[in-house]
Amino acid sequence: MNIALIQMKVGADRDENLARAASLSLYASENGAQMIVLPEMFCCEYRRSAFLTYAEREGGEVTRSLERIAKHTGAYLIGGSMPERDGDALYNTCFIYDPSGNRIARHRKAHLFDVDIKGGQRYRESDSFSAGEGVTVFDTPFGRFGVCICFDIRFPQFIHQMKDMDFLAVPAAFNMTTGPLHWELLFRARAVDEQIFTFGCAPARDEASSYVSYGNSIAVSPWGRVIASAGAEEAVLIVSADPAEVREVRAQIPIGKV
Repeated sequence: MNIALIQMKVGADRDENLARAASLSLYASENGAQMIVLPEMFCCEYRRSAFLTYAEREGGEVTRSLERIAKHTGAYLIGGSMPERDGDALYNTCFIYDPSGNRIARHRKAHLFDVDIKGGQRYRESDSFSAGEGVTVFDTPFGRFGVCICFDIRFPQFIHQMKDMDFLAVPAAFNMTTGPLHWELLFRARAVDEQIFTFGCAPARDEASSYVSYGNSIAVSPWGRVIASAGAEEAVLIVSADPAEVREVRAQIPIGKV
């Protein structure tokens, strides 16, 4: 399987963001990607006012755009995340599509980013969003995928509930405090814990933004090896991942996985 991590620039204009996601996804598919991953909040800036401005229900402009991307590329699409409105609640939500543009899964971020780091950043995502419930897995011809969003990856027992998965894809936007310390560490740790491939897809870094993404989108093997990584700038990482390697690792180091 060839998977593309779209580390794209995200600006203030939603329509420009959607067009950029479509263009880079098409580039990825033309270069062999069968699975495409977009970053957390790929459609709007990571700030409360943008969440409220661009929040929409499923079936709005963002999800219609994601359907079109999946159809035009003929690839599976893990659609980053977006502010999803459902009744009176707002969720940080990832929609997942098959190559025909059918929605096959949805993950609402379960662990909200409420932190107060001494000498670093204070942020309360719960001021904007409600927490989702449960884990998200889906099957493809390449193997079983788990999906979570950013802060979810810090909870190993939550990830462990995603039974029998081969791959874990995580749209995320770590910041400049936690990113240098924990980004690679967490993806390598979950890869070793679960004996799977892990993929983290972040927005490109924008130093002028009110929330600065660490970037550094990453792919890690079931051995815990970093097999590809980006820097801070916009990039499309296309990585080959063979689920047979998952079986090989589990056979060599049997820790109860199937």
